[in-house]
Amino acid sequence: MSIRHGLLALLEHGPRYGSRLRTEFEARTGGTWPLNIGQVYTTLGRLERDGLVVQDGEDEAGRVLYALTQAGRAELGAWFARPVERAGGPPRDELAIKLVLAVGAPDVDVRKVVEAQRRHVTDALHEYVRQRALALVRAPEHPDEMARLLVLEQLVCHTEAEIRWLEHCEARLLRRGKKTSAP
Repeated sequence: MSIRHGLLALLEHGPRYGSRLRTEFEARTGGTWPLNIGQVYTTLGRLERDGLVVQDGEDEAGRVLYALTQAGRAELGAWFARPVERAGGPPRDELAIKLVLAVGAPDVDVRKVVEAQRRHVTDALHEYVRQRALALVRAPEHPDEMARLLVLEQLVCHTEAEIRWLEHCEARLLRRGKKTSAP
């Protein structure tokens, strides 16, 4: 996730102070990716160093406002235009690592590992679907609600894919069990 570009995108709407950027970022991402306020200010410092933002005075409460520069707008436009790279191979997935190590581990019933994970993921799926239904009832035409809805739909899709993968693993394990138990 690019906090750098996320902050640039929020600054496109006008000058903002750090804690407001944090609040808006979390609102736009449906609270899925909370930010540490120190992370926000560290990133703002780097953006300023790189000439992508400038300090633009203070608000009535004395908080420093940051604004996009032309270079910041150009960087933001370039970021929106390029696809997200999938380089470097697949991300490390603790579940995949757990399952492949469980397959060869003595005294581990891999099917029970799969079943426990599927129950956990199914519960998460139900919660995401519930939250999505609530988001649809709210004003989905509002940019913050649309953003939240998109994040929830991504979570639903990823969770459904994990459930399908777990079902595939279970089927493969069952086939393997039948082959090893036959005379």
